[in-house]
Amino acid sequence: MEHMDFAHPYFGAFVMFVVTFGAFTATTMLSRYVGRKLARLDTEKLKCTIYECGPEVTKQPNTISVQFYLMALLFILFDVEIIFMFPWAVDFVVLGWFGFIEMITFIILLAIGFIYAWKKGALEWHSIK
Repeated sequence: MEHMDFAHPYFGAFVMFVVTFGAFTATTMLSRYVGRKLARLDTEKLKCTIYECGPEVTKQPNTISVQFYLMALLFILFDVEIIFMFPWAVDFVVLGWFGFIEMITFIILLAIGFIYAWKKGALEWHSIK
């Protein structure tokens, strides 16, 4: 038999990861089992009736406006790209001219994307009618 090296600095972290993953899986499976056993499977007619007063409930489609989606997508895109500038600013002196040219290229590409979105009308808020 070979000698197993338990003195590795990350061995404890690996064991904790495996134990946590196992506990998470066991908790999820147990809650699913208990929930299915305790849930009432029959539907009561009283649950589907109108509570107190009001009009008959009609199901309406819940749609998210494309404007909200596009604005959120652009925000996340540009926000993440600007976060990439922070490590560059911290190590600006160490990176030298190469880092400066790389960041100028990155900013130019970012500006091209911003101008493209602006020209396509992605940043304009249209009235919803």
